[in-house]
Amino acid sequence: MKLARKKLTASVPSFAMGDIAFLLLIFFVILARVQDDSHVQWDPAILPDIKMIGAPLASVAIDSGYKTYLNGEEISNDQLTPRLNAILGETPAGERNISFKVHREAQAKHFEPVIQSIGEAGGDLIHILEPEATEP
Repeated sequence: MKLARKKLTASVPSFAMGDIAFLLLIFFVILARVQDDSHVQWDPAILPDIKMIGAPLASVAIDSGYKTYLNGEEISNDQLTPRLNAILGETPAGERNISFKVHREAQAKHFEPVIQSIGEAGGDLIHILEPEATEP
């Protein structure tokens, strides 16, 4: 006499999928940064008297390789004005601060188009400098 075999169905257990998705979400949120420009290599210019400002809405940098970055993301000069317009939106005048970091050896041909783009977007340019070292 032959006994009929039970047919087993293979299924993927889905009860742990929510936990896995939640842990991955937490992992990526912790590692993500909104404005990460730590990889930009630049040496600031130095001045004797510098005053501090409030928090900028965006950060534009020109590194030692004369590449332009917006909030840590490399960008071309022709894309800079529309992206700044989108960031600034309807922010009132006086609060449209954009920090501008330029490598100390950059020439005018590298930073003048960036300054023009910031001006066309209506941003208030804040040039980031280092205070001059005082001797003890």
